[in-house]
Amino acid sequence: MKKRFLMTPGPTQIPPEVLLAAAQPIIHHRTAEYSELFARVIEGLKLVFQTENDVLFFASSGTGAMESAVVNLGSPGDRVLVCSSGKFGERWHQLAETYGLEAELLSYEYGQPVKPEDIADALDDGAGYKAVYVTHSETSTGVVNDIEAIGAIVKDHEAVLVADAVSGLGSAELKTDEWHVDVVVAGSQKALMLPPGLGFASVSEKAWALAEQSTIPKYYLDWKKARAGIRQEKPTTPFTPAVSLTVALDAALKMMREEGLDSLFARHRAMGRASREAIKAMGLELFSPDDERCSSVTSVLMPAGVDDGQLRTLMRDKYGVQVAGGQGSMKGNIFRIGHCGYYNYSDIIVTITALELALRELGHPLEPGAGVARAEEVFAEEGS
Repeated sequence: MKKRFLMTPGPTQIPPEVLLAAAQPIIHHRTAEYSELFARVIEGLKLVFQTENDVLFFASSGTGAMESAVVNLGSPGDRVLVCSSGKFGERWHQLAETYGLEAELLSYEYGQPVKPEDIADALDDGAGYKAVYVTHSETSTGVVNDIEAIGAIVKDHEAVLVADAVSGLGSAELKTDEWHVDVVVAGSQKALMLPPGLGFASVSEKAWALAEQSTIPKYYLDWKKARAGIRQEKPTTPFTPAVSLTVALDAALKMMREEGLDSLFARHRAMGRASREAIKAMGLELFSPDDERCSSVTSVLMPAGVDDGQLRTLMRDKYGVQVAGGQGSMKGNIFRIGHCGYYNYSDIIVTITALELALRELGHPLEPGAGVARAEEVFAEEGS
């Protein structure tokens, strides 16, 4: 028997309480029972999104929620500004081009954050951008962009600000309303502690005004249909929802409320810092910035002479810890440790231990226990 530790940036570990909730006998989605459940989770999501805006609900992946933010805001030929520093910034660009938008790309190297001043310069040029698409937490690299600074810039322009928070919602601070983020999209399988299958979008009044002008055809992802369902006397979805995932979400949101957002974000910041400090203590090089905002994913450059596939396979098969490889142009060059959602300090200690053991077995020189000792020091400091 081998205990498994899923330390990837998604899917992530799921609490037993959430799994048990999902295993309950299914209920019908056109009943008062489901309507009460649905209304409760929508209000719970508002707490996590830190918004008073409507939060729309889709049976989809996070990419489905991203696509909804393109088809509901755009019309063919509209100019939009896309900010990309990783695979999921690139996805914004691909989605915009797929639907005939004129997408101006602000592109940065993988591992580098978006520069808010570049967005300010682009908007001040008077190009008439309808929307600015950016990534909050870039899952492919671990970078968390300065959405607060970006929001302060975009709010003074006609463009709406759209943020992909699929791996950041619930693990990296994101004050949707306070930071003037018009649309935030997210998925269920990361810090929300659920299996994949739910997508979400919070939508501001400024974004709704733009959505009224959109001429891109849409049906299932139509925000107006979703909002109409939420605002009924007995809230519901326009189409068949993922009922068991909704029940599981209710349980996950209860856990998040009980922990409290301040404690939740502090826990994630501590895990991010401990991971980064452990990596440095082992003599390895971080790929994601050494920044306290990076509390969802820690990315590490592969040590010279160590094969990515061999390292991750050994960690998984011998030591029971699964981490993720690189994506896009960084495939084979980095590995990623996920710590967004149902994780605590002991998960990080186990992961660093497995990493040290696997690297030593593959012949990479390092001081035994250096990373683990440094992680423990960080957790002791955080707990004092």
